[in-house]
Amino acid sequence: MTSVLRLDGVDRSFGDRQVLRNVSFEVAAGRMTGFVGGNGAGKTTTMRIVLGVLAADAGRVTWRGERLTRETRRRFGYMPEERGLYPKMTAREQVVYLGRLHGLDPAAARRHTDALLDRVGLAERGDDLLETLSLGNQQRAQIAAALVHDPEVLVLDEPFSGLDPLAVDTVVDVLRERAATGVPVLFSSHQLDVVERLCDDLVIIADGRIRAAGRRDELRAAYTLPRFELVVDGDAGWVRDQPGVTLVDLDGARAVVDLTADTDDQAVLRAALARGPVRAFRPVTPSLAEIFREVNQ
Repeated sequence: MTSVLRLDGVDRSFGDRQVLRNVSFEVAAGRMTGFVGGNGAGKTTTMRIVLGVLAADAGRVTWRGERLTRETRRRFGYMPEERGLYPKMTAREQVVYLGRLHGLDPAAARRHTDALLDRVGLAERGDDLLETLSLGNQQRAQIAAALVHDPEVLVLDEPFSGLDPLAVDTVVDVLRERAATGVPVLFSSHQLDVVERLCDDLVIIADGRIRAAGRRDELRAAYTLPRFELVVDGDAGWVRDQPGVTLVDLDGARAVVDLTADTDDQAVLRAALARGPVRAFRPVTPSLAEIFREVNQ
């Protein structure tokens, strides 16, 4: 995995309150990195340090092995959690304007803007004032603004906030297209179901500390509990009496159980087969929400 954006040992305090403690992780080229944590965990502060809006008290942020400068940050695309658009401008005017600020000539800025407004489903509202648009459509405009200059890195704070499910799917497709060209994408979201299906890599932060980081599938494997789903013919309630078994959920013929570390799952399967046909017996892979809860305990 080739690291493009890297944070090493980043600390940050506001007065006597330390909000980031030794924050270290990397965002790889062409990969979607989900950045999740509860309110006040440190996600937005971290992103602002990456973008140079805030300075770190300690540690460093590098891009392609070099410390970030104002010039390299100009090639970043950033979407803040708070909407930062001018309400008296039209959506098209705003995106063109921001493209020009990033160095695009007028023709290129208009061309990129028109293509992006169409891609995010906002072409028909492009000439409407931003203040007249719904929150979801304002979010679409802000996403277009982050992409208009063809950034080499994307840093997006809550990009799916306010979007309906169809709009979420549209934005997900747009971000995947960018990642497929090699652009590293760092995004935060409270919508763990969206993060789970979108991210390649995952970073979990709590109380200003990184609690888990790595490839999504590797983290899911690492946090897999000795939990199994059993489906039999008839009532599965008997499984609660098996040694080393804790019943988590029971719905007639289906049971979800946790096993102690020294319990042989095959012994449970044999006990089930002794009572009749077994329709399913398989390990249960934890969801992102379950991993999030576990690392935050």
